[in-house]
Order: sequence, then C-alpha cells, then structure tokens
Amino acid sequence: MGRSAGMEAVTFAVVALLAGFAFPVAAEEYVFRPTPTSMRKAKDFVENQKSFRLGFLPTERANPITASLERDFKRSFVDGVECLQRADRQVPIAMRHVIVSREYKLLVDAMETVLKSEKGRIIFTGCGATGRLSMLLESMWRDFFSRRARELAASERKLADRVFSIMTAGDFALIKSVEFFEDYWEGGARQTDALGVGPSDVIIALNGGGECSTILGSVLRGVERGAIGFMNINNPKELLRKIERARRVIDDPRMTILDFYCGSMALAGSTRMQSTTTQQFIYCAALETALARIMPRFAKELPEDFVGVLEDVMTTLESPAGRGGLAAAIEFEKGVYEVGGRITYLADDCMLDLFTDNTERSPTFMLPQLCSRDDTKAVQSWAFVKNPLYATPDCWTRMLRREPRCLDGFSGEDARAFGMPQRVIDNPPKIGRIDLMKYMIGNEPASERINVFPRAVAVTFSVGDPDSAFLSAASKFAATWPERMTFHIGGTTQSHAGEIHIKAHMPPSPLETWKHLAVKLVINNLSTGTMAAMGRVAGNYMSWVSISNKKLTDRGCRLLRDLGHISYEEAAQRLFAAAEWIDSRDWLGRERPCAVQMALEELRKENP
Repeated sequence: MGRSAGMEAVTFAVVALLAGFAFPVAAEEYVFRPTPTSMRKAKDFVENQKSFRLGFLPTERANPITASLERDFKRSFVDGVECLQRADRQVPIAMRHVIVSREYKLLVDAMETVLKSEKGRIIFTGCGATGRLSMLLESMWRDFFSRRARELAASERKLADRVFSIMTAGDFALIKSVEFFEDYWEGGARQTDALGVGPSDVIIALNGGGECSTILGSVLRGVERGAIGFMNINNPKELLRKIERARRVIDDPRMTILDFYCGSMALAGSTRMQSTTTQQFIYCAALETALARIMPRFAKELPEDFVGVLEDVMTTLESPAGRGGLAAAIEFEKGVYEVGGRITYLADDCMLDLFTDNTERSPTFMLPQLCSRDDTKAVQSWAFVKNPLYATPDCWTRMLRREPRCLDGFSGEDARAFGMPQRVIDNPPKIGRIDLMKYMIGNEPASERINVFPRAVAVTFSVGDPDSAFLSAASKFAATWPERMTFHIGGTTQSHAGEIHIKAHMPPSPLETWKHLAVKLVINNLSTGTMAAMGRVAGNYMSWVSISNKKLTDRGCRLLRDLGHISYEEAAQRLFAAAEWIDSRDWLGRERPCAVQMALEELRKENP
C-alpha cells in the first residue's frame, strides 16, 4: 500500500507552506492525514481513470533543454528568460515541415473554398488555452474587416462573419477557467450542435496535446454533421493512438490531421506555451493566405517565408533589448506580488491576448481567479485587465469583435447529460452572458484593486505605435492608482521613465499576425518567468498546479512521483489526502493552498 497507508499526521508551518503567497499570513499549523474517503478517491483515480494518465506524451513530460529553469531564474532573470526562449526556438524548426505539408495545403484550400461559397464558415474549436486561441483567431479575422473597411467592397465586408469559434463552456471561460468541462465528450458535441455546423462548413480542432475529450467530441460531431474536419496534434500520432478517444478521431477517414509536434513544453505540461504558439502561427498563416486568394490585392502584404518572419520575431526578443526588457518586467511584477500587491493592466487592441494569458495563470500556478463585481469577499486576482476607453458592455463587444456567446441557462440536467459528477449537477456553474457581464473589464472605477493592497499598480500595456486616444485615456484612468508603469512592446517610440520597453519585430500584415505572436511570446514568458522567480516552479515542473480536472490531477500525481521518488499510487494517496484537508477548510478571503505543493513540501521534508 506504500508509506501513505501508515503515514503519520503531516504538519506544516503556514509560512513554509505558503511561500510565494501574496500576503503575510500568521503562523498556524496545518495538519492532514489520509482518511478512508481520501484513500478511496485515490484508489478510484488510479484504477478507473487510466485514460487520463498522460505521462507518456511529450507535451506532458519535462523538456531537457529547460531542465535548469528554476536554477536559471535564481541566478538571474536574464538567464531565466534565455532558458524559456530556448524552448520557443523549437517552434519554427517544426513549422518549416508543417507549412510545406500536404495537410497544410488541404487546410488552406478548404478555407478558400468556404470563403468563396455562399454561406460556409471556418470554425475553430478549442478548450482552455486553445479555446481562447480560437476566440482570438475569430477576433483577429473580424478586426481586419473593421480596420480596413474603407478598402473593401460591401460584398467583401460580409466575409467578416465567416469565421467562428467554439470555446468549451462558452465565452465565459475566457475570463474564468471552467477546467472540469474538458473531461466530457458530450459537452463539445452539444456546442457544435448549437452552432448548427453543417456540410458547408470547415471545422478545425485546436487540440493542445491531442487528447482533450471536449475538443474531440466537438470536431467529430462536426464531421458527422457533414463538415470538413481538421485537427492538429502536438504529440506523435502513434502515441496518441494509444488513447481510445484520440484514436477514434485520428483514424476517422473524414478527418485531416496536421502534425504540429515540436517537442515538450518549456514548463512540463504547459501547452499554453509552445503548443499554442504553433497553432497561432499556422492558423494565422493559413487564414491570411486564404484571404489573399479571395482578395489578391492583399497578397503583397504577405511574406514569402512565414517561418522566416517568425524567426525574425524571436531573434529580436532574444536580443539584449528584448531579453533585458522581459527580465525587467519580470522583476517588476515579482516585486509587486511578493509584498501582496496587485497589477491592473490597461489595454485595448491586445486585451484579448492578455486575458488569454491571465486566465491561464490560475490553474497553472494556483493563483486566485479573476473576480466579478459580486465576488466582494473573494481574494482579488494578482493581475486583471481593463480598457480605459469603454464601459464594460461595449468593451466585451469590442474585444471579441462580436456579441459574447455563452452557455446561458446551463442546468443540473445539462450537467447530468454530460456525465458530470453529482456536485456539479447539484450546483451547476453560472456561465451565462449575464454572469460574464459582471466582470468589470471597462473603465469603471476599481477601488477593489487599489485600497487594501500595499502596492497597487496600473500598467499601461502598449504595443507597436499605440493610438493616442488610448494612451490619453490610459494616462487619465491610471491617475487614480498609487503606482503607474508602462510595458511597451516593439514600435518606434523611445523609452521613458516609468516605462519598460521590450524590443520586438512586428511587420504589418492583414490580420496583424506578427503583433499578436510577439505579444503571445512576451506575455507567456513574462507570466511563467514571474512564477518561476517566485518559487512556483520546481525544476521545469509547475509545482503549484490546480487539480481541477482529471488531466491536471494526473499531472500532480506524476510531479510528486518524479520529484518525490515515490510510486504513482502513493503520490495519488498523498495528493487526495492534501486535497481533502483543503476542501474541509473555509478559504473565503484567503488564497487557497495548493494540494500538490503541500504534498511536495512534506516529501521534501521527509527526504531533504
């Protein structure tokens, strides 16, 4: 049964356990021990959830080229950034093969055919990080037809409505992770049904590791309804075929599979990094190429070598001005968070990009989730995003370039039909449009992010040569904060006092592909680097990971197994014991501890 069966009561000093938490906590003893309930849950997970044991997939394994990540950030932030960027360099190497492949050609041809048809749509479907990317791709497409409207005929402007996205759990999941939804095939299928996908459409599954149930259910339902189906995989096909749900889609003759494999992630399992970078790059390139075929006059704005431009973007971010700026931003954010402060980004054009990263920080590093106006007693998220130009309702529409699409009225019966656990059936999540609008992302006052914190900073997030109206509004809005800072990416403007400048090459293109890719690379490395600098990374594992779904629970077990040198079974027993103890306490107004970190700290105390 392993050491856990007879494990003595485990005791923690809060100061040690919560190292890295954002506010001082009085010393207190935490005690947890295995119980019959936690042991039963651990046994059930080990024996009955084997399809979610994914450690054999490269996207879940530690990347040897970033094995020194924790040590590098302890040495210097520039060294840490360099380590993260080594993993980013895997992307263009892999993409050179993809962009000349038969499957990529079929993708672009299918997009062109749909755009030339009377009513066909290009539909991206994803979950978590890839769901947010799906939304970003739709927004970038729609934004082109808004920014360049004067150059377009009326018939061409109608093409704005030909790209759609399906986000698992609806658009609400942009701002607050609904991680457990990804375990359920039926949920993805129903969202595809709701969008009325049919024979005139192309449906494209953005699948980080290639095995996410809800994405697989969504795309397969699409091809069953007659759509042309594509899916990318970021793991070798022969490994994914070991998972029945993935094999079911990969082997379907109606599907075209694009191989995006680029190795393991910079941070083990964090597919929001290199995996989604491959997807953002390829699908932007495909959309721009299809657009230029429909409207040939825009072909002159496309590069001859898409991958070459990606390499140029990375080269500037690796320059002393690029790395130095990133290191300075990481040092600044760490300084704010480690004393219990909060950062509120002020953004406009790249607001959706920021939310994509900020929301992911919560499950990846066990940070407080973003708060709505009703969450008056909840711990405020470490970072938030607001637009100083618009009130919240208009801000949502501007950011998405359309009205939000949420799962209004999601009920206990819906949860039952998906096969969700009883606790969700009894208390279904509130993820409708009305719930989304409670997140005040516009220019309303934000005293809740200012008054009770030792440091409260408004960070103007500007990219390229920003609009003067935005800068003026941001300056006026930020005046209510006690501290102000600017993070500026690329552009021709000179750095000023109170500004951190990150050099980036961002040539123009129809969908502003290179601007959005540069921003993605910057904020992925900024958020990951900040967490590494604050001790929320062990080696190159995310040791402060939430166990909010089956895949993340498996990830936590494997981390304890690998770093604690114990069996997978014992790791599960320790993890479920810690989780049960946490669940038995009231954390209202306090940051919830991380079960993985609790168990890991105890293992390290036992084996220093």
